[in-house]
Amino acid sequence: MRVLTYIAKFLSVLLYPLFVPTYGIALFCWMQSFEEQPLHWIWILVAIIGTFLFTCVLPITAIWVMMKRGKVKDLYIDNPAERTMPYLYACMGFVFWCWLLMKVLQAPTYLTGIAIGATVALGLVTLINRWWKISAHLAGLGGLIGGIFSYCLGVGAIPTWYALCLWFGLSWLLMWARMYLGAHTGAQVCAGWLLGLVCTLIPLWIIG
Repeated sequence: MRVLTYIAKFLSVLLYPLFVPTYGIALFCWMQSFEEQPLHWIWILVAIIGTFLFTCVLPITAIWVMMKRGKVKDLYIDNPAERTMPYLYACMGFVFWCWLLMKVLQAPTYLTGIAIGATVALGLVTLINRWWKISAHLAGLGGLIGGIFSYCLGVGAIPTWYALCLWFGLSWLLMWARMYLGAHTGAQVCAGWLLGLVCTLIPLWIIG
C-alpha cells in the first residue's frame, strides 16, 4: 500500500543514522535542564551544532560528493558494495565528535563513553557490511537507546515505563519500516539494533 510505503520512508528519513547523534545530544541537554545546575547555553549550542556538523554534515557532504561522481546512488546507500568509503568518512566525523566532547566541551565521562561506543558501533557496521548488510539505521537507534540507559545509570535515574515503551516501540516500527522497504532482513535489523545497544552500554561498564 502506498500509505504504508510513505510511513516506512518517513521513519527511515526521520531516524536516518547520521541524525541520531544530534537527537541524542539534544535529549541529553534537555534532561540536564532538570538538574540543579543546568548547562550553560553556550555549552548547549556548541554541543548541538558541533555534533550536527561532525556526525551529519561532514558525512552527508562526503556522500553527496560521491553521488555526484557516480560512486554511490543515493543517501541510503542500499548497495553494500558502495558503503565502505561513505562509512569511513562517517567514522572520521564521529572521531572528531568524540574529540569535541572530550577535549573542547569536557563532557561528563559517561557521555564521552557513549560517543566512543557509537563510534565503535559505526566502525563495526562498516566492517560487517563488507560481508553482510547489517542495518545502520537500527544500529543508530539501538545506540541511542543504549546511550539513554547509560545516562540513567550514570546519574542514578530510573527510566519511566512510558519512556521504555516509546523507545522500544519506535525500534519495532523502524525494524518494520526497513524490512517493508526491502532494505534488510529481520536478522539484519535485529543484529544492528543489538550492536548499537551493546556498544553504547559497554563503555559505562568499563568506566564503572
